[in-house]
Amino acid sequence: MASSKRNKQLYIDAEALSTLALVQEGLIAPVTKLMSEAEAIEVSETKMYKGVPYPFPFLLAPKGIKNETCIKSLNQGDIVDLIHEHRVVGELTVQETFTIDPEERLQCIYGTSDVSHPGVKKTIDRLGSMAVTGEYHVNYPLIAGTKKMVENMIKEQNAKSISALMLAANPLNRAHERMIRQALDQSDMVVLFLLKPFNETNGLRYDIRYEALMTFIENFVPPNKIIVVPLENSYIFAGYNELVLDALVAKNYGCTRLVIGKNHAGLGLYYDHNHLNSIFDTTKGIKIEVNTVEQYVYCNKCRTLVSTTTCPHGQHHHIHYHSPSILQLIQEGMMPPSVLVRREVSASILSALYPNRFSHLQAIYDALMPNVGLMEEHSEEDFYIQLMGLYQTTSLT
Repeated sequence: MASSKRNKQLYIDAEALSTLALVQEGLIAPVTKLMSEAEAIEVSETKMYKGVPYPFPFLLAPKGIKNETCIKSLNQGDIVDLIHEHRVVGELTVQETFTIDPEERLQCIYGTSDVSHPGVKKTIDRLGSMAVTGEYHVNYPLIAGTKKMVENMIKEQNAKSISALMLAANPLNRAHERMIRQALDQSDMVVLFLLKPFNETNGLRYDIRYEALMTFIENFVPPNKIIVVPLENSYIFAGYNELVLDALVAKNYGCTRLVIGKNHAGLGLYYDHNHLNSIFDTTKGIKIEVNTVEQYVYCNKCRTLVSTTTCPHGQHHHIHYHSPSILQLIQEGMMPPSVLVRREVSASILSALYPNRFSHLQAIYDALMPNVGLMEEHSEEDFYIQLMGLYQTTSLT
């Protein structure tokens, strides 16, 4: 889209663009537009919007001297170009502009305005003190495309019971697999929202996590009953607000149930206006079923995955699915034991993280692995899978 010389310009980042698109497609309904000053004040006080729980005002208040100068100069009816990375990605017709208190907004989103909080620190760098509201349109095909894709699959499967899971899968482990299978048992269809942060500095890249997840889906569960949707995890999915937003997104994608782990960070109790609340209180008006699943461990006495509430054995028999520790093994180039991560998943991740790691892969493969005497070409992924098979050979151990 070419920039129009008659329009003033606001510069927005990827998080703002993604969030505007999410709302534009009706995926956080009943929020379908930027809020006016009166609506923002009401939502801040009541945590409700049109009778549905919503934790904070939906506003556009981009930081920067150019942006604030632009917003201060706007009048009702003006058309503003929305610019991202030197391209016009949309436009907004001004209804009104007003000042906001950035500290109060941070408190609404995160429950704190303390700059030591990582979310607060990132948001301060992008949050201005002037907001603009009005009808807008942005071009962001990813979200519109995934919404249509889910709608088509629901129709094709004639699915009535549709479960949603929000997964980082960083990395996908056996406990995640158990949750997915359990959701499949209880549903006609499962929508897996794979979280896609804007800054992936501490984990696996989205494409690596996606390919690992697809390796599991295509080979070990009915692929026609599962669809993977990228969910760009912007600042609005923060703190105890996360599950409220998750529930809204899942419902608006057509899901009837949201499945979460009991150890989910956003599940805890919190105080609001001197009342003790839980996520179940705040999701009552959203009209989606919220189910929790137990924490899974591997018990070396039961010799299988079990929930901590049903296993009779103590913690000293339990192997935990602690994602940061499993990720550290992978980042050091080690294959996690298959009791933690399926070997096909490990192979997918390691071959992507360390391409061309072995200078003479074929020679190593032929020298170590059983074969039928035929010359066969093998990928690094094949090698890792077969290597795990050797690790699991127990006759000499």
